[in-house]
Formats: sequence, structure tokens, C-alpha cells
Amino acid sequence: MILVSCDPGLATLFTPPHPGLGSYEVCTTADAIEAVAGSGRADGQHYGDIEALESLDAFGAESLYDRSRLARLYGGTRVRVTHGWKESPGSFESVTLLSPYPDPSLTHLMPGTMEIRWVLARP
Repeated sequence: MILVSCDPGLATLFTPPHPGLGSYEVCTTADAIEAVAGSGRADGQHYGDIEALESLDAFGAESLYDRSRLARLYGGTRVRVTHGWKESPGSFESVTLLSPYPDPSLTHLMPGTMEIRWVLARP
């Protein structure tokens, strides 16, 4: 699976501003969450079940997004979410897949999948 674009604007909104360890990247694709998770599994990612969460639970509280605006954007729509990880020589990745996902202005829900990836490089 190839993520179409990685967006520093989305990373600024949906990841902690100053992580103590590692680095974050936020990428998006038009592919469905099932396809992204399936492709990741083929590449060695381990994912849990896909679940439906309220938007504020799905995106957490450690980032800079406007919580009331995000809640209004999703309305009663739940976010489909799965968490995964991958360990390789020299790094560990924690991945969260979310669908649908908000645009950077928090005015539209986008079809497809957002991937929030935290990477810890190890010597």
C-alpha cells in the first residue's frame, strides 16, 4: 500500500507538538481502512480489530486540534479506528489508522484513511 500524501499540517493538528522520543508522520490515502490494514499486515504490521469510536476518543487529547470543531464536524458519525505496530532492526513503529478523516481546516470529512505513525529509531 502506498500512502498518497504525507501532510505536515495534519501532523501539527493531530500529533503531540513536542514528542519526548521519536517522531510523528501523518499520511492519507483514498484506500479503505481494511485495504490499508491488509497491506500493512503483508508488510509485517500487526493490527488489532477495527472499531468505531467517537471522534474525541479516536483522536485523543495530546494534540492541538480544536476539540469542539472536530466533534461538530463528525456529528454523530463514528470514526473507524485500528491500532498497529511493527518492529524492525533499528526501529519501532506505532500506527493508528482512522477513517473517515478530517481535512486540515476541520470543515470536511474525507473518504479514505489517515495513518498517524510514530517512529522510534534505535541504534
